[in-house]
Amino acid sequence: MNIRPLHDRIIVRRMEEERTTASGIIIPDSATEKPDRGEVLAVGPGKVGDDNERVALQVTVGDKVLFGKYAGTAVKVDGEEVLIMREEDVLAVIEE
Repeated sequence: MNIRPLHDRIIVRRMEEERTTASGIIIPDSATEKPDRGEVLAVGPGKVGDDNERVALQVTVGDKVLFGKYAGTAVKVDGEEVLIMREEDVLAVIEE
């Protein structure tokens, strides 16, 4: 199934966090918080401004982003959980 976000929305896949401590202890899923970083899978065309011009998004497909803990709406697509959120929910782009 293909999903195309509308307006200023983006689709993000959560990135898995490290589940092993430095000493080798494995942390179970129930003891970890959901990661607050992810990879952008798709972006919408942008929001229409007051002057009826479309404002392009600042994030692009493939960007690694940080977002708020409760940002977005989780949906399942082909058995994989992704988040649909507005671009304004993105706090920063991770540049490596």
